[in-house]
Amino acid sequence: MFATAAAVVLLAAGCTTGGTDTPQQDAAGPAELLFWNTGSDEQAASLQVAADRYKETHPDVTVKVQAISWDDGHAKVLTAATSKSGPDIISGGLSWGIEFGELGGMIDLNAYDIAQAKQQTRPELWNSITSTDGAVYGIPMDMVLYVFYYRPDLLEAAGVTKAPATWEELFAAVEKVKASGVVTPLVEEWGTFEWLPWFNYLKQAGGALYSDDCSQVTISSDQAVLATTTWADQYRKYGVPKATVDVGNGLAKGEYAMAIGASYLAGGFDAAHPELKGKWQTAPLPVGPAGAGSFVGGKIVGAMAHTRFPQAAADFVTWLYTDEAVEILQREVFTRGGELYISPRPELLDKANASDNLRQTLKATLNTVTGPPNCKGWETSGSEVSKRLQAVVNDGKDPKAALDEAATIMQDNLR
Repeated sequence: MFATAAAVVLLAAGCTTGGTDTPQQDAAGPAELLFWNTGSDEQAASLQVAADRYKETHPDVTVKVQAISWDDGHAKVLTAATSKSGPDIISGGLSWGIEFGELGGMIDLNAYDIAQAKQQTRPELWNSITSTDGAVYGIPMDMVLYVFYYRPDLLEAAGVTKAPATWEELFAAVEKVKASGVVTPLVEEWGTFEWLPWFNYLKQAGGALYSDDCSQVTISSDQAVLATTTWADQYRKYGVPKATVDVGNGLAKGEYAMAIGASYLAGGFDAAHPELKGKWQTAPLPVGPAGAGSFVGGKIVGAMAHTRFPQAAADFVTWLYTDEAVEILQREVFTRGGELYISPRPELLDKANASDNLRQTLKATLNTVTGPPNCKGWETSGSEVSKRLQAVVNDGKDPKAALDEAATIMQDNLR
């Protein structure tokens, strides 16, 4: 749907894809920048605090932050990118910069000073937001990692003495915990029942979505079949819910003993559930036959091609990497929304609002992450891949057949 809408708008507007002719100089007068942040009102308010601090040292630049929801954010930014109207700055999914940049809707930030931001960002994350032709239409604004959450007391009561470290240990623990009386031993939260948590299994099995140069689709490999079978078994054999759940509430009540979920969840556990304080721990995800591996997500932030103030917008975008900005966001996002903010600068993890246990988990996980592919058409293909994966669970579809169908769609979108 999004791809069709984009094509119609592009034809009507006479736009070209793959880059912009945006001027390098700002328009005359003070810069007033509208920033659409995809996320909650609390996140937007936190960014506004940072923007107000920025204005103290840049009095001619005013940044107004407005929240847009994940539900319709993609469609709104797509309209802005293709109609060349709307905000000056946007944040959104890691793949959005490439997608909208190739429609001519975003500035290639290589024209500005992003060398330090690149140096400070994990290479795996930077590669994900860099187009195959080298363009950088948005730089990472934050990171979200997968974390294994668990209740040590519930595991110990079931005879499990430590956090599961392998697939085999994980599913053995699920069976033991279930036998001990915990109705739902394991849950997932972050892209629940979609391709994101499946991607963890794909990496742990040694598979990949595409070849490194994006020339071939590799989703139907033997490793991917193993990953898909194992991922599907969570639901078919081990009772993992397909619907999104409240991890903190379930852990607090003892309804869940283990959870595979997003790192931002950790920020709100103790405040929302005081009875859970001191009873939960974290660990890296259990590893598969190819070793450790997990998805790293988050948001990009970039400047729209139609902005009258490209230099001011690019400068504010890169300022978000400074110690001052990161300190503000770590504090405000945690205080206002109860979420853990992780800067794209991993060396600042020690300053995050997290326990020593969680910090160690995040540091270990960062050494094993892979971001979303930067290959053409992935943003469109992702939802179709999820549908094929879901058919394995819901309809009993053969994993290889499902992946072959996904591969055909991805290959068509790659052209």
